[in-house]
Amino acid sequence: MFSAKTQVRVRYGETDQMGYCYYGNYAQFFEIGRVEALRSLGMSYREMEEEGIMLPVLDYSVKYIKPALYDDLLTIKTTIPEIPRARIRFEYEIYNEKEELISKAETTLVFINKENMRPRSAPEDFIAKLEAL
Repeated sequence: MFSAKTQVRVRYGETDQMGYCYYGNYAQFFEIGRVEALRSLGMSYREMEEEGIMLPVLDYSVKYIKPALYDDLLTIKTTIPEIPRARIRFEYEIYNEKEELISKAETTLVFINKENMRPRSAPEDFIAKLEAL
């Protein structure tokens, strides 16, 4: 299991009239967490795409517990709970500045060969990095 944390601040344009962060923005927050978690492992979406690997989202589920508010500094905890094969699962938790859990989510992505658009296994160097942890 691998976990990483990153932070993002809720901007004014991401809120509604009540000052609550619009629920559709959470998918972007989870993506930020996912991209930064991969980066902390020494992997990047850009490098994978240059190597002919794409990672489309297969499944996404989210639970909203409390609202994120304008100017809140959110901490996104992203976890890869198991060694990926052709699919990789990410689990997310978002905490506000009071360290209260405000949202939980999960996504499943599929490793796709860019040339033939067919599923493929996760890159060996990526698996090696996770197994080393």
